[in-house]
Amino acid sequence: MKDADAKKELTPKQREELLSVLEARFEGNMGRHKGIKWAHVKTRLEANPGKLWSLKEMEKTDGEPDVVGQDKKTGELLFFDCSAATPKSRVSVCYDREGLESRKEHQPANTAVDMATAMGIELLTEEQYRDLQNLGEFDLKTSSWVKTPAEVRKLGGALYGERRYGRVFVGHNGAQSYYSARGFRGALRI
Repeated sequence: MKDADAKKELTPKQREELLSVLEARFEGNMGRHKGIKWAHVKTRLEANPGKLWSLKEMEKTDGEPDVVGQDKKTGELLFFDCSAATPKSRVSVCYDREGLESRKEHQPANTAVDMATAMGIELLTEEQYRDLQNLGEFDLKTSSWVKTPAEVRKLGGALYGERRYGRVFVGHNGAQSYYSARGFRGALRI
């Protein structure tokens, strides 16, 4: 277990490079996090090295994570993947393991839920996806799996979101389906 944990820590150089990227994105997109100061974000990040590792994974897979708010009750900062299109290194995946295993042929390499879990993040909920879309225009030519309620998943379905025709849509597919333009967006609380 200690070896696995050691792999989830950044070197000092990786940490500084990531903080620099995150700060530049933060400063370049102030409308996403009104009232939040970078100094506060940096302090929280430095106090949570495991979360920094998860942010590095989000960045490495083209998610472009950024602060989108702060929980008023807990004080936690909320990061979402803010790339214009669903992260390109996370496409062509089924929703979850059950969906993947139900495919008799042409199975994709991975699932959205498994990838998110391995990265230490959560899929955006439908509400979070809509909140993200209030901050800009995302998924104009792509779509993103969103966390699916148990009652929908129990029936074999899974939800995704996208923006078309100036509107945000949430649709459904079988959880076993996958498309080259559908991936997933993650959320991380720090």
